[in-house]
Amino acid sequence: MDKYAVIVAGGKGLRMGNAVPKQFLPLAGKPVLYYTIHAFLDAFEDIKPVLVLPQDQLSYAQIVLQAFPERIDLAIVTGGETRFHSVQNGLKAVSGNSVIFVHDGVRPLVSPDLIQRCYAQAIVQGSAIPAILVADSMRIVDGDTSRAVDRQHMRSIQTPQTFRSDVLLPAFEQGYHEDFTDEATVVEAYGVAVHLIEGEKGNIKLTTPEDMLVAETILKKRMEHA
Repeated sequence: MDKYAVIVAGGKGLRMGNAVPKQFLPLAGKPVLYYTIHAFLDAFEDIKPVLVLPQDQLSYAQIVLQAFPERIDLAIVTGGETRFHSVQNGLKAVSGNSVIFVHDGVRPLVSPDLIQRCYAQAIVQGSAIPAILVADSMRIVDGDTSRAVDRQHMRSIQTPQTFRSDVLLPAFEQGYHEDFTDEATVVEAYGVAVHLIEGEKGNIKLTTPEDMLVAETILKKRMEHA
């Protein structure tokens, strides 16, 4: 079965305080997206990466390609108005029966092991949505009041959200709704249940300069152990 990694990288990096979009910032000497793409290539040599970028960031793609010592086959697609529309555009590069990973471009620390586990579950159950236990106490806010929520019933959702093509492609033929916060919500709105899988604490999303420092520390430790 074919494998596609639709990597969505539409952030502007305003909270990074940098004019360069955060997915192209240097991390341990290479752009963030290099590590993101490389993780999927390490997981499956035959995977087909599809990079989805805003129109005004397409020229930055060359920075990523130049970071690889060897040539890679990378489809580059223009994003849309929302994440839903960006993923929808990326899915146009998918053909045939396949497993599709949809991943945040600024989660460069995803491990090949998680990617492989997501693939194995999606083959059998149709989907694999990485999730981790919530460590902090949680409350629901309602106006001026709030109430505690049992965190044992809460999960933080990560990517790659992984699906068989016969599940994901029809779901993305729906019209857009503002409740579509990720691919799982799109599939559920189509009437198909999704299945969680254990994620990774290290699979962080880079949002602030502090996140970059944490990611660099993790990368250095991985390189020392390699």
